[in-house]
Amino acid sequence: MPDLPVPPPLPESPLPPLDKAGLLTLWEKMLLIRRVEEMAAKAYTERKILGFCHLYIGQESVAVGAAAACRPEDRWVTGYREHGQAIAKGVSPRAMMAELFGKATGTTKGLGGSMHIFDKSVHFMGGYGIVGAQCALGTGVAWSLKHLKTDAVCLCWFGDGAANQGAFFEAMCLAQLYKLPIVFVCENNFYAMGTAIDRQSALTDMSLRGLGVGMVREQFEGFDVEQVRQRMSAAIEYARAGNGPVILEVVTYRHRGHSMSDPAKYRKPGELEEKKKSDPVHLTEARLRDLGAGDAELEAIRDRVEIAAKDAYEFADASPIPDPADLYNYTYAPSGS
Repeated sequence: MPDLPVPPPLPESPLPPLDKAGLLTLWEKMLLIRRVEEMAAKAYTERKILGFCHLYIGQESVAVGAAAACRPEDRWVTGYREHGQAIAKGVSPRAMMAELFGKATGTTKGLGGSMHIFDKSVHFMGGYGIVGAQCALGTGVAWSLKHLKTDAVCLCWFGDGAANQGAFFEAMCLAQLYKLPIVFVCENNFYAMGTAIDRQSALTDMSLRGLGVGMVREQFEGFDVEQVRQRMSAAIEYARAGNGPVILEVVTYRHRGHSMSDPAKYRKPGELEEKKKSDPVHLTEARLRDLGAGDAELEAIRDRVEIAAKDAYEFADASPIPDPADLYNYTYAPSGS
């Protein structure tokens, strides 16, 4: 048997560097995700959000940088920590928050909740609660994109824990076999629930999983939104050009526990404080100041974000609960169909 060829490295990004205006736009989106998630945490403590709630705080640069590298027609499929990804892809904060509240105005009419945000209008193809299941779904989405002869790409998001699931390996095998237009994005936030990555996997760079099927791969840090945008665009355009799939590992860090019920006492003393020195929102603000952004300009953005986040909370709080008569409308096909 011949040796598996070593895949080439990703090319450089086709995107030009961001100017101040472009970076301000990304910072505003990151800040909006941060504040909406903080509002969600508040609502959870008030028992207005029930069940599981997995926050994206600390990882905002990854989703926002990826969105800046995508086209509107590109599809995203992800897991249950999807609030930030949904907003980055264009899902309304109002509709997303209403879904967290279980209200009829939510993205899935209050029937899905925190782990099942979905919005076909912006090609956000859903968050899924079964660890690793989204990888198989993402490969299916990419198959359809190729079959329909579009030039759209699917981004399939998962965490470091999901990279050990069988469905993930099967999805990679098929994606590589059929040269599908998909980028597998592993957000390595150091913990699978409460288990540190070096206690759950012999490999701590999950992009190396791709070498087993000859897939192009890369690992990079995701705290700098500009860096994320550049490397994501390189991977996305490589897949869009028909070269086949890519697997990326983006090193990031979640500031909160696995879910709202997790106090995260498994962290080493001082670890969180050290990691917060790489807070993507603060790093981007510092970069903006280097580019000449002043206090008034940044404060105006903060004011807009605060208004939008409070509006999402108040809209969700005031929205009606779903009609119990609609409970099975989206579970079974209509009679006689």
